[in-house]
Amino acid sequence: MRIGVLAIQGDVREHLRHTERAGAEAVEVRLPRDLENTQGLIMPGGESTTIGMLMAEYGLIDALRERTRDGRYPIYGTCAGLILLAKDVVGKSPARLGYVDIEASRNAYGRQVASFEVGLDIPALGGEPFPAVFIRAPKIGRMGPGVTPLASYQGDVVMAEQGPYLVSAFHPEMSADIRIHQYFLKKVEQWSTVHGVS
Repeated sequence: MRIGVLAIQGDVREHLRHTERAGAEAVEVRLPRDLENTQGLIMPGGESTTIGMLMAEYGLIDALRERTRDGRYPIYGTCAGLILLAKDVVGKSPARLGYVDIEASRNAYGRQVASFEVGLDIPALGGEPFPAVFIRAPKIGRMGPGVTPLASYQGDVVMAEQGPYLVSAFHPEMSADIRIHQYFLKKVEQWSTVHGVS
């Protein structure tokens, strides 16, 4: 399995390392040609407006729309990646894909100095709490009927999925725990098996 990691901003090395520890080949994606022979994509955190602008400038928005046309290309967005995958965004809206039927509020958990880590209960990962790191994290507000919540914090959904797409408001790559990357790889594998993607 070959997974791309969007390499414009964010913890690219950490996502590459976690993906490889989880059992897949991981490659950096900066241009449309880098998507070739990948079965899924991870979109790290960073500044969503800048990432969206550069993705559009580099042709990645159009390339991903083409690649996801049949709805069979899994994408996992963390923090800014969640915003880029959200259908609606509160306030200034960056160029984005809009594949997940949620409304995202940018920087809803405060500035960088308000960053924190918390043990999250994520039933899909088993009984052990996941060490979730929140840094200028967004919140998920409205969710469409096709969206499945996977984890909440203080009453707000912070991890969800819809079809082949997975989003989290926090940074799983900031801990040593690779269970979310493993979960995403299983999603890629399952989607490929069910829908005949190779």
